[in-house]
Amino acid sequence: MEQRNQRGRPDADDFEAALQPLWLRAQRGDEAAYREALGHITKRLRGWLRRRMQSLPDEIEDLVQETLLAIHLQRGTYDPAVPVSRWVLAIARHKLIDLWRRRGRRDALHDPLDEVGEGALPAVADEFPVQRDLATLLGELSQAQQEAITMTKLEGLSMAEASARSGVSVSALKVQVHRGLKRLAELARKLP
Repeated sequence: MEQRNQRGRPDADDFEAALQPLWLRAQRGDEAAYREALGHITKRLRGWLRRRMQSLPDEIEDLVQETLLAIHLQRGTYDPAVPVSRWVLAIARHKLIDLWRRRGRRDALHDPLDEVGEGALPAVADEFPVQRDLATLLGELSQAQQEAITMTKLEGLSMAEASARSGVSVSALKVQVHRGLKRLAELARKLP
């Protein structure tokens, strides 16, 4: 039976345990294992992308298919020393970034908001209270903890990506994230 984590989602370790033997058989030419592995991957990708693309629900299925095609084309680059799920999500992350870049370029073709008159803009509150609270709480952390949490938890970078961007070792980042999240939890409990 599939174990579930605290959020009610299947555990990543169980997913990897089910996927890896299938993927390794698929790499040796087992077509049935390949189809089954792609089925597991597809289901996981949809959920992963749905959480990251809430504002673009119509794009999810296209991106799932784009990612599956990239996985198929790049299957020869898979290194058995790397968890299959990590390799798959790295490809999915790159496809998602590509989508955001394409949309950014396309959206750049529209009139900039600076050129729209003040009366044509809708009235919007400055920020949502939750964002304001998070910004306040993050302000209570050390700069290193703020940066580590922002990169890994808010921007969704992997530890390796955050390490490359910041020049801080992965182990130091893990410590900063752990200590920062612990401090945030303490601060959040004190909120009215």
